[in-house]
Amino acid sequence: MEQKKNLESGMELLENPEALQETLSKTEEFAKKNQNLILGVIGGLLLVVGIGFWYDWYLQENNTEAQQELFPAVFFLEKDSVAKALAGDGGNTTIGLNGIADEYASSKAGKLANLYIGIAKMQEASRAADAAAKNKKFDEAITALENFNPDDYLVQARVYCLIGDAYSEKNEVAKAIDFYKKASEHYPNEFFTPTYLIKLGLAYETQKNWKDAAQAYQKIVKEYKASEDFAKAEKLLAKAQKLGGK
Repeated sequence: MEQKKNLESGMELLENPEALQETLSKTEEFAKKNQNLILGVIGGLLLVVGIGFWYDWYLQENNTEAQQELFPAVFFLEKDSVAKALAGDGGNTTIGLNGIADEYASSKAGKLANLYIGIAKMQEASRAADAAAKNKKFDEAITALENFNPDDYLVQARVYCLIGDAYSEKNEVAKAIDFYKKASEHYPNEFFTPTYLIKLGLAYETQKNWKDAAQAYQKIVKEYKASEDFAKAEKLLAKAQKLGGK
């Protein structure tokens, strides 16, 4: 019934010029009275669309700039110039990883800088003179690595492993085990997972937990026979079983 009324009303407007003119006049009158409201709504919609386009452009531009800064910083890191990699070279070629992670935090390259910061901090830790300095650098590495959230599942597993390595170096074995577990369980594959399981087993060994160590090695022997770590896992498994892991 309602649909029929609406149809009849529409036909009346088409067949009756006076009715159509009256409707148009009312619409024009409403537009005049509510001009500011209508313009505000339209302006708001245009602003939202404009911001969306601008933000997409900004992210792309931001990431391009960050990449240009990142390449030389990574080059310094690969050349073992850790200080320049982190702090830059006075702006000649790069502001350094710390600056990139800070100034380009919303870009992919800016986020990636955190991974390299973590690696650089671990290198610094390995060269630190005393235990306190080492632990401080490892803590900085852990913070940087936890700030990096990659989309790639292989990289994420590697990040978990690096954090586990940092905790292991700090002799915080329980935390190291947690992250080695995460690494080994994150999208398991025959190329990297066995390495994480070896690290997990060795961490259990430091706790004299031969049973769980044996289980980690056994997983490699059963599920990753083509792995380069297979022979090593067999030897470690035999040792763990002998010492109480049956």
